[in-house]
Amino acid sequence: MPVDTTHSGRVDGPSREGIPDDGKAPKYYLAKLEVAALLDELGEGERVPAERELAARFGVARETLRQALQELALEGRIRRQGRGTVVAGPKVIQPLSLLSYTEAVRTRGLRSARIPVAEEHLRADPVLAADLELHDPPEVWHLERVIAIEDESVGLESDFIPWHLVADVAHEYDPRTSLYAFLRERLDLGPADAEERIETVLASPREAALIGTNPALPMLVVHRLTWDQQGRPFERSRTLYRGDRFGVSTRLRNPD
Repeated sequence: MPVDTTHSGRVDGPSREGIPDDGKAPKYYLAKLEVAALLDELGEGERVPAERELAARFGVARETLRQALQELALEGRIRRQGRGTVVAGPKVIQPLSLLSYTEAVRTRGLRSARIPVAEEHLRADPVLAADLELHDPPEVWHLERVIAIEDESVGLESDFIPWHLVADVAHEYDPRTSLYAFLRERLDLGPADAEERIETVLASPREAALIGTNPALPMLVVHRLTWDQQGRPFERSRTLYRGDRFGVSTRLRNPD
């Protein structure tokens, strides 16, 4: 099945399918386009044919085909399931908003969960203390949790809250539930403003082990500093999202 190198019209893919204007492209990339078209035909959850079968079908060496599959895996088009490979579902798009992760995912009708890793009372380092405007003693409540959607681990988040705000109620919190909902209910504390910075990183070996992913998989990291209704910073967070399972979106408005 020859690859059409004219523009496909897909707004979420590369222009002219990524083929240079001179029509020359690496063999693995052409094989990747062939396999991607096959994935569209198969549909979500369907088993992908074995490497040997795909290599013979598209007339390429298995090493070439393997490189194509590796890129498709990094892009989140395919995933391992048992001893085989299946077509992955669409990425979860997380809107940039003041909603918590739990609340944002639920608005999309997905089942989410948090798996507690650590809950600690810590002394903040100078940078964190400055961000949260902490004074002596600069202490914080730290929560670390694995993020899961539909029973699949997709990220890891760390939240830091000034200890003096939660010292009397921290023991009541169930770390499997929404932190923002707890803070609103027990302390009438909620986000009014936030600043976020998004970068691409590789997970550390520990982070990759907790999430259960390949350390070479690109990750999105979202740093957030949140202020309450009185303009006081009350949360600093760092959240890792699997690059093959997550994207972010926002709506921009003209200030005029």
